[in-house]
Amino acid sequence: MDLISDGIYNLIIFVLAIYVGYHVVWNVTPALHTPLMAVTNAISAIVIVGAMLAAALTVTPLGKAMGTLAVALAAVNVFGGFLVTRRMLEMFKKKARAVETKSAPVEKH
Repeated sequence: MDLISDGIYNLIIFVLAIYVGYHVVWNVTPALHTPLMAVTNAISAIVIVGAMLAAALTVTPLGKAMGTLAVALAAVNVFGGFLVTRRMLEMFKKKARAVETKSAPVEKH
């Protein structure tokens, strides 16, 4: 007989993951935000694979619909994250200098 149910263990792990995740993300130096975001996008891509497996293994129509919704939301998260990361990386690029056009010398009278 278990003194603590599996649901309580899962809840404890979930709360600890939120706590640790909060402190990891907010204590990152600003220079590492873009690489951290790129890694987060890669992890979200793994979530898509899990959502596909969950959708494929269900037998009820509601389960299939929820799995398909999970795949769609995870895909939006991944693609949106990559767009934001690309935009952030463009902020660090040096701006191209305007090409100075040399005009014909002006004659003084």
